[in-house]
Amino acid sequence: MLNRRNLRQHPVPGRAIPTPRSAIVVGAGVVGLATAWHLRRAGLEVTVLEQDKVAAGSSWGNAGWLTPPITTPLPEPAILRTGLKALYSPNSPLYVPLRPDFTMIRFMLGFLRHSTAGAWKKAMGSYIPWNRQSLEAFDELADGGVQAPTKTPKAFLACFNEAGQNRMLMEEFEQIRDAGQPVAAELIDGDAARQIAPALSANVVEAIRLDGVRFINPPEYMTSLAEAAIAEGVQVREKVTVTDVDGGTPGRPASVTIQPGQQTSRSEHSETDPAPAGSAQEILTADAVVLASGAWIGDLAKKFGVRSVVQAGRGYSFSIPVDPAPEVPLYFPAQRVACTPLDGRLRVAGMMEFRRPDDALDPRRVQAIIGATQPMLQGADFTDRADEWVGSRPCTPDGLPLVGRTNSPRVIMAGGHGMWGVTLGPLTGRLLAEDITTGVAPEMLAPFNPLR
Repeated sequence: MLNRRNLRQHPVPGRAIPTPRSAIVVGAGVVGLATAWHLRRAGLEVTVLEQDKVAAGSSWGNAGWLTPPITTPLPEPAILRTGLKALYSPNSPLYVPLRPDFTMIRFMLGFLRHSTAGAWKKAMGSYIPWNRQSLEAFDELADGGVQAPTKTPKAFLACFNEAGQNRMLMEEFEQIRDAGQPVAAELIDGDAARQIAPALSANVVEAIRLDGVRFINPPEYMTSLAEAAIAEGVQVREKVTVTDVDGGTPGRPASVTIQPGQQTSRSEHSETDPAPAGSAQEILTADAVVLASGAWIGDLAKKFGVRSVVQAGRGYSFSIPVDPAPEVPLYFPAQRVACTPLDGRLRVAGMMEFRRPDDALDPRRVQAIIGATQPMLQGADFTDRADEWVGSRPCTPDGLPLVGRTNSPRVIMAGGHGMWGVTLGPLTGRLLAEDITTGVAPEMLAPFNPLR
């Protein structure tokens, strides 16, 4: 763990810029806040800029799973086997609306090109070192003051409504093992699954019990992470839009131009009154700028040599009451739906649609989740839905995050994690803090080079 309050203030031999004393992090999701926490613990003055509020994006409404055994590249051969026609159905777990969009076309061509066995295996090899350390990174945050717990369930169940339907997932587990990552998975029948989760309906005929996973309550955890960062001395400024980033030079700091809205500033000592909307632009300077703005990251990164498309992969969720309430996470692989017990209700999350991040919630997608999930549960009231939500996960064509330095040594990328931003966010923050403060990029960052 980095914990150097008295950071060296002289240049490190061989690095492009002097050792940073300050940093600006753009984005207050799990990746941005974890990075800010680690940088502050390393001795930097850190400001986080958020266009909405803490965890307003995909860090809030996701399933909250911490699942290293199944953290894998999103492009996979099964997508090609399913057939491209299915991608254009609003009821499909993976949905691509038909519309003229050059960015979408670029993304989909790259995505399909990487949906091969060879590309998947190579990308999986890049994930394995991260998966081995991802849960330890959560323990480090807990030791450092993050109060919200990570929960270890007595089981994690992937459930199926047809006999033999488990084969595709079991084959994927074998591929993951062949790539070098252990997976502890056991096939059980439907009755054994209902012993663990009585809310499963009689339609569930078999399940895979998976170990080595945890889960969090995303809103609770994100609030706690923000509080821990603020307690360390990080300043969090909400409701500010970053309109430009200047990478500076080796001898001149980077700068960030912001347009405040109804701005709120939170720090260790105070919370200011909101600034009036439409306030004049400000220019902030820092020795390093970390771009961690999720699905919007590509707009800021283009000028720094990042050619990879970052496409919003939008997911949906809502919560429902279930009696008896499940105590373990449930996954329905054929339906691509994830269910997590949170605050006495069941959060139901699913779907992946490639659309613009600011598009409105599509009610058809909510209904598709209901239609897919309802036969798998008993005692669930889908009419009593709360917190209907859509959020945009930042996806890349090759399924690998963009983490590391751009062509400006002062501008660092921290995004493109797709569905795995929560699982890998704390570790991303730790590795980036090491890179920024020492000038030496950890070897684990190499496959995720933003300039690849």
